[in-house]
Amino acid sequence: MNDSPSSSEPDDAPRRPAKTEYKFSHVTTQRYLPTPGKAPGWPFAEIGHWKVDPNASADDWIAELRDWRREHLTRIGYDDANYRRPELQWAQRNFVHAQMMVEDRFFHDPDSGRYTVDRYLDDLEARFGGIDSVLIWYVYPNIGIDDRNQFDLAADLPGGLEGLKGAVDDFHRRGVRVFLPTMPWDNGTREQGEADWQAIAKIVAAVGADGINGDTYNGVPRAFFDACDALGRPAVLQPESTISAEEQLVWNVQSWGKKAPNEAVPPVAKFKWLEPRHMINYENRWGRDRNHDLQYCFFNGIGYNAWENIWGLWNQFVPRDAESLRRIAAIYRRFPTLPTSREWRPYEKTLQRGVFASRFPGQGTTLWTVVNRNEYAVEGEQLALPQAAGRRWFDLWNGVELEPRFDGGRAVLDFALEPRGFGAVLALDEGANEALDDFLAAMRERAKTPLQSLSSAWHSLPQTLVEIAPTAPVAAAPDGMVTVPAGEFEFVVGGVEVEGQTWEGNDVQYPWEPNARRFHRKRMSMRAFHIDRHPVTNAEYRAFLDASGYRPRDAHNFLRHWRDGAPVPGSERQPVRWVSLEDARAYAAWAGKRLPREWEWQYAAQGGDGRAYPWGDAWNDGAVPAPCYERIASPPDDVGSHPQGASPFGVEDLVGHVWQWTDEYLDAHTRAAVLRGGSHYRPQTSHWYFPQALRLDEHGKYLLMAPCKDRSGCVGFRCVVDAA
Repeated sequence: MNDSPSSSEPDDAPRRPAKTEYKFSHVTTQRYLPTPGKAPGWPFAEIGHWKVDPNASADDWIAELRDWRREHLTRIGYDDANYRRPELQWAQRNFVHAQMMVEDRFFHDPDSGRYTVDRYLDDLEARFGGIDSVLIWYVYPNIGIDDRNQFDLAADLPGGLEGLKGAVDDFHRRGVRVFLPTMPWDNGTREQGEADWQAIAKIVAAVGADGINGDTYNGVPRAFFDACDALGRPAVLQPESTISAEEQLVWNVQSWGKKAPNEAVPPVAKFKWLEPRHMINYENRWGRDRNHDLQYCFFNGIGYNAWENIWGLWNQFVPRDAESLRRIAAIYRRFPTLPTSREWRPYEKTLQRGVFASRFPGQGTTLWTVVNRNEYAVEGEQLALPQAAGRRWFDLWNGVELEPRFDGGRAVLDFALEPRGFGAVLALDEGANEALDDFLAAMRERAKTPLQSLSSAWHSLPQTLVEIAPTAPVAAAPDGMVTVPAGEFEFVVGGVEVEGQTWEGNDVQYPWEPNARRFHRKRMSMRAFHIDRHPVTNAEYRAFLDASGYRPRDAHNFLRHWRDGAPVPGSERQPVRWVSLEDARAYAAWAGKRLPREWEWQYAAQGGDGRAYPWGDAWNDGAVPAPCYERIASPPDDVGSHPQGASPFGVEDLVGHVWQWTDEYLDAHTRAAVLRGGSHYRPQTSHWYFPQALRLDEHGKYLLMAPCKDRSGCVGFRCVVDAA
């Protein structure tokens, strides 16, 4: 039975009975517990929420929920041993977490080839107070462009696993713990030859990481925990999605949380209630306004995933949310044992409607976190709490000691809350040894700047197109090239990124556009140019090396498909692969050529009629190499093997052969190359692999980090010369 009022209940309806019966068996598969006074499925957010008074039913709700917790811990045979293990208890203080792309320019400097962990952390500390842990992400969205698997991509980072270990050491020097990723869906690339848990445990042990993030896992299997333990490197498991089987709470001592309902009454996190020491890092990667996220975290005493670089799309904290997180984290870090108190009590009674509080008691200290769900400021008396002899009260959010009004045995506390704002109260018992002066002074200084005075406006990062210097103009097409005449061209193209929807900031920003976006259109007057009829071959690239002596500074994976410094016999006319954008540019400069602009590549492939493929609008299997669906990519066909695939200008091997380098874009945090044409390699089993772009109105966005990782077995290039 639930006695929450319906929308048709008259205003003078009798008060609810003193005792309310709740049934919580239905919440076993939910992430969040139904709030006091709300029936499951009731249209709470739409109508009638102003009639709900959680104060009137919270005590009964809590009593029932404690019974439910005892029953469910018994049902799963709960053992809290892992929460008591000293080497895993850091997770209970892991309040601010961040997923970080290795391609982020604040983490790795492509010019020097060095990891720049200090620069990355200094930026986060300046903007929102820093992080307690980081997930170093090196896999998606580039995985699947060739047959390298998730573990190969770790080894392909600059300096290999030894270089990664150096970055991990740098994080540890700054007090930041490190997670590495694993994903169960990578079964279409190269087979590893051992179980995922064994493979990632070896990497964790080799680089000294502290935890494993289970991408798409609803609870990371125990095998990962045991594999790390067996190697003497116990690791915190952190599933991306909410735990689905309650038993997994035993060895998943941390998790992410997602999509908490944004309603007038903040919800309670189910797994935080089952085990208050279970640290949740709430994640809302696409959220631009994170105020609800942060209120939900503060109310529940849980942490946040401060994820900003989302697959190369920068979703930075707006200044108001950044400052909110800074102050929340400061309170958590100053009193780290209180947010995980075993006696946590949500829905502490408040004196103002729309204001909610949670109590976190400790030894001689108790913390109350307070959130104002109203869109207006709430001032005056907020809480009436038990008083004891010698107990002092502090407004932590504003950094001042409170002078309560005493009402019998209660201390009535008066403080102000900003619109959609936060508050924090600390009770300090007589004899408690807490030196608060410095902390209060710092919070008092921050409180001089009201949160509502800070901007909540969101803007995408501007991108810059990297210039390509023109070549010396040539009147006639050089040998092996085709002249593409001048003409009018409707350049229409869209990115095929798996995620990002139609967000501003997704894909790339052409010079004529005010921001990056997925879909692009521009009528262009094209100048004539000459373009290679075929992609550059192994034989042509070897001639370049022999004549120029070129050797890349970072040679890992350079021409990986060659043997003893030469193409494998019989592969001379295959497109050269395993060359980075820098390697391709070096060849082009030596040859007196350049890489094509993307619109030049598309014009050469499409002509002026907007066709879907170089040969027309209907797909033709005979015009392209046969696709490879195996886990190991087969070599590409020789160039010129599919003349039916020629464009209106006679350019061949444009689609379904090897991806081809064109333009590079960069913003303050990410570099990316536009790849054209797709390839013959099609890894199976998952939609998360790098998507193909076989149509001429599609392109791929390939994130760039360093040549060692950027080089791919399915990416080649062709060149252009400017026409006189």
